[in-house]
Amino acid sequence: MADIRPFRALRYDPRRVSPAQVLTQPYDKITPGMQERYYAASPYNLVRLIFGRREEKDNPANNVYSRAAADFRDWRSRGILRQDSDPSVYLYSQSFTYPESNTGASRSGAALLRRGFIALGRIEDYSAGIVFRHEQTLAKPKADRLDLLRATRAHFGQIFMLYEDTGQVEALTAVSRDPDVSVTDEYGVVHSVWQVTDAKVIDSVGAAMKDKKLIIADGHHRYETALNYRNEQRERSGAALPVRGYAPSEFVMMTFINMNSSGLVILPTHRVVHSLPSFSENEFRKAARGFFDVDRIDPSLDACRAAVMLRECGRAGTSLLAVTANQTFLLHHPNPNTPQIFSGLSLRQQALDVVQLHKCLLEKVLGLSEDSIRNQQNIAYFRDASEALSQVRGPGAQANIAFLMNPCRMAQVRDLAFAGEVMPQKSTDFYPKLLSGLTIYALDE
Repeated sequence: MADIRPFRALRYDPRRVSPAQVLTQPYDKITPGMQERYYAASPYNLVRLIFGRREEKDNPANNVYSRAAADFRDWRSRGILRQDSDPSVYLYSQSFTYPESNTGASRSGAALLRRGFIALGRIEDYSAGIVFRHEQTLAKPKADRLDLLRATRAHFGQIFMLYEDTGQVEALTAVSRDPDVSVTDEYGVVHSVWQVTDAKVIDSVGAAMKDKKLIIADGHHRYETALNYRNEQRERSGAALPVRGYAPSEFVMMTFINMNSSGLVILPTHRVVHSLPSFSENEFRKAARGFFDVDRIDPSLDACRAAVMLRECGRAGTSLLAVTANQTFLLHHPNPNTPQIFSGLSLRQQALDVVQLHKCLLEKVLGLSEDSIRNQQNIAYFRDASEALSQVRGPGAQANIAFLMNPCRMAQVRDLAFAGEVMPQKSTDFYPKLLSGLTIYALDE
């Protein structure tokens, strides 16, 4: 069963700093340009803790992790970060509109609201059947996050967790007062947080969550980092068995969202392939015909029209757009006579557009290895379809080919996760992201 606990969060004191100047997107969504903007916004911006600048003089005694730990201690001692006095859960809402270039005219600008709550959740092994993943992870990001966790002994962002019900938990956490904090981020998303200290409400939420299974929407690397750190702490303390009471390292900060929420949005993550030693548009088209029906379409297709076409064609099954400097191809109706390339994958996995793209086009047609894809040697990922298209078209464009696709559906994510199966990395993009720094969980609380 899911073990949910209140906690005494560290939060920025709004009398000392403006929340809008110190909160950030999750670390893995911070580009170099965003990092610079965050640094300039405030000397107390969270980026200095979660994604600090590396320096040439870095060494084991003075590095990005030691500086983060020193700043964290300093901000706490100076009252920039203050710890709440009462164990609490924190209601969290996000008001936003659909990103335009991923939806086409029919959905662009639609106003949506997503509600959830922040609390501690017990870290569980996947084998326990309580927490489920849906994407693969990489060793390098987990090593980075583990070094930061060891240095700071704190979690600065929440794991985005999904549960399923018909709205009971949201009803328990309804509020009518103004939020404690409300911030509009760089994407126009309004993030609002309310502290809840009422023990009866907290107990009711914990009881309602006990029978829930949880799916990691975002934060796979951070969850597995917390799991590795928990295991280190168990080994250090000599705990031979799981600790079922409260111990700080047995829990991690999570935001819980109902997967049936009308505000739950999954965007596609488009792929752009670059730096191939040789590439021919016509050879690509010929080879792709071994796996799909391939139609040549208007090469001037823009992002909005692409989204509409993909959505319409996707109703009949897998539908992908391959865009080069001079041509655009619609790939649909996968060839059912190529089962050997999906060896080891279930029918659920094979039905995913992203799996069809990776196995048929990236690996077989373009010759990219699984390792090179995981290491992003010849591939880049883009949320914005217009940005993906700009990599292959127009002045200065140097990429070989861009692949646009439909997003995964929530039902696909749910069924695959509960079956213990995974997708390739960056198969889902839950939008919007959870802001980091709204609440902080210090393991010495």
